[in-house]
Amino acid sequence: METFVSILATAVRSGTPILYASLGEIITQKSGVMNLGLEGIMLMGALSGFVASYTTGNPWMGLLAAFGIGACLGLIHAFLTVSLGSNQVVCGLAMTMFGGGASALMGRRYIGHTIQGIRGFDIPFLSEIPIVGRVFFSQDIMVYASLSLVFFIFFFLKRTRPGLNLRVVGDSPKAADSLGLSVVRIRYFYTILGAGLVALGGAYMSMVHNRFWAEGMTAGRGWIAVAMVIFAIWNPFQAALGAYLFGGVEAFQLRLQAAGTAVPAPLLMMLPYVMTILVLLFISIAGKGRRVSLAAPAALGIPFYREERD
Repeated sequence: METFVSILATAVRSGTPILYASLGEIITQKSGVMNLGLEGIMLMGALSGFVASYTTGNPWMGLLAAFGIGACLGLIHAFLTVSLGSNQVVCGLAMTMFGGGASALMGRRYIGHTIQGIRGFDIPFLSEIPIVGRVFFSQDIMVYASLSLVFFIFFFLKRTRPGLNLRVVGDSPKAADSLGLSVVRIRYFYTILGAGLVALGGAYMSMVHNRFWAEGMTAGRGWIAVAMVIFAIWNPFQAALGAYLFGGVEAFQLRLQAAGTAVPAPLLMMLPYVMTILVLLFISIAGKGRRVSLAAPAALGIPFYREERD
């Protein structure tokens, strides 16, 4: 039982970077903007968070720096896709390549250094609950914040007027414009905010999960987050489930490696990514593809030009 609970707790920690990235992409896509640059943004967030924390000795400055650099990259993506109407897929891929190359170049001098990072702490009383307390309430502040974000974003999208406005912009920007909503302003805001959350996912890797910087340390988690948005059908709770499922498989394969199993380590490292592919295949084959297409924002990836309004 102790081993099982330990794996679950590790799954939550391992899945938290993907959860932040998934939540950021959900609110971005809900506005009608597709950002495929998550991998690059996470890498830049990981580097900036580590550098700021290493330089100042203050992990909160690291989180602020990571969110700031993510917001700046989101601003660039919004300018290219919303203002200029550029192809959102191409811009996202360019962002990924830029983030990967820039982080590798600028992070060379920090390889081998470590930081104090952000430590975990138990929440009184809640951490004493059997199994659940150890898994969810004996973590760090970023895990607690991500869990709060899941509830907040779900409530925001379903029960608030700004959330309704966001969904209208993503589904029918012409209707939103006719109602007096600024489609451009809303898309800018949520693209910037979403990218900031994505960068925090990267910062979690370098400031909490590992507490060091390594080139390409996100290891494809940005792409996994994009897949999780589809798996979750743009639902924050299902995004959390998918992120923790990925984290659980990763934690399990690490346990197998530590136990000295005969299975080659590269094959074990493939397990979380193979699982993600199988889940997406299941969604398509099981007939849920139509449900995904119906849940997707109708104007996702489509530029909006106000002069085209009827």
